[in-house]
Amino acid sequence: MRILVLGGDGYLGWPVALYLSRKGHDVAVVDNFARRGYDFEMGVDSLVPIKSLQQRIRTWEEISGYKIHPYVGDLTDAAFVQGTLADFAPHAIVHFAEQRSAPYSMIDRAHAVYTQVNNVTGTLNLLYAIAEQDTDIHLVKLGSMGEYGTPNIDIEEGFIEITHKGRKDVLPYPKQPGSFYHLSKVHDSHNIHFACRIWGLRSTDLNQGVVYGQETEETALHPDLATRYDYDGIFGTVLNRFAVQAVVNHPLTVYGKGGQTRGMLDIRDTLACVELAVLNPPAAGEYRVFNQFTESFSVQQVAEKVAALWPGAEIVHLEDPRVEEEDHYYRAAHTKLLDLGLVPHLLSDSVIENLLSTAERYKDRVIREAIEPTVNWRRTASSFHYARRN
Repeated sequence: MRILVLGGDGYLGWPVALYLSRKGHDVAVVDNFARRGYDFEMGVDSLVPIKSLQQRIRTWEEISGYKIHPYVGDLTDAAFVQGTLADFAPHAIVHFAEQRSAPYSMIDRAHAVYTQVNNVTGTLNLLYAIAEQDTDIHLVKLGSMGEYGTPNIDIEEGFIEITHKGRKDVLPYPKQPGSFYHLSKVHDSHNIHFACRIWGLRSTDLNQGVVYGQETEETALHPDLATRYDYDGIFGTVLNRFAVQAVVNHPLTVYGKGGQTRGMLDIRDTLACVELAVLNPPAAGEYRVFNQFTESFSVQQVAEKVAALWPGAEIVHLEDPRVEEEDHYYRAAHTKLLDLGLVPHLLSDSVIENLLSTAERYKDRVIREAIEPTVNWRRTASSFHYARRN
């Protein structure tokens, strides 16, 4: 199968491309290297050094014998999108190519607008290119569990049956996103659903939880194949961030009470979920949603798990910079991928120990100033102060 991975130079896009290539698929990747640019903008870097996309691809071909085809360009450029699809003629497209950080989207007006334009426009260009060139292409889009928010009822997988004034219907599950980033994901979901209904496209929306981990079977084969490890207050996900904090003797920073509960999954399960979606496409005109996570934990629970494995680790509670419920009901369905055969890697001491070991190996690369939260949801900042470090 020919599979085009958008955002194929990123934290998840790169290991997904390797995984699908090793499984025998003909894989191409698209990237404009914006994620690397955010590091320059903020004065931070991946904890684990990462090679250029070109070097990664060369090393992968030398080791595996498989070739990954690179396309360098921007999804907001409609001509580039159309040309790439025409040249590679994919059977499926895996879409990771979006600005993925909630804090980044909440810095100020410019970053909110950038996030919305980049994410929504890029996806719209992609939908038009698919509709114009081949409506049989299966779009597998990375969504977010953050689209739902934290309602006081169970979260279903994309749709909910409603009874209202004696009548029933199955409707998209109500969305209560908590950032301009998550809002962009909601707009994507609506646009994709519309395109499936109107143009007969087929798409799977993978509403992913918080991903942890840095190593996969493929990235472990050679240092050139490593994917990024973010720990900073803007892009670092909670478990990865806590592991680095513990290793450099920085308190584990829990926001507010720490009762914020989220669905989480191992990076290796992201790869498996994408492949399961690709190999089991929906019907023409069908838009479906899979909630992509394996377990749920509160932030406090995650901090306690890390602290238990690193002697001397201290947990501190900071004023929550986000506007969110710090203690809430959370129960979300996530059975569809399990029904397709997902065998999850559950969070274990060995997984956390691996993260701690990686963090210790590269602790000299840690920029301590980048760890603290610098973006406050309650302020509409006019200055990008944390990027101006000397």
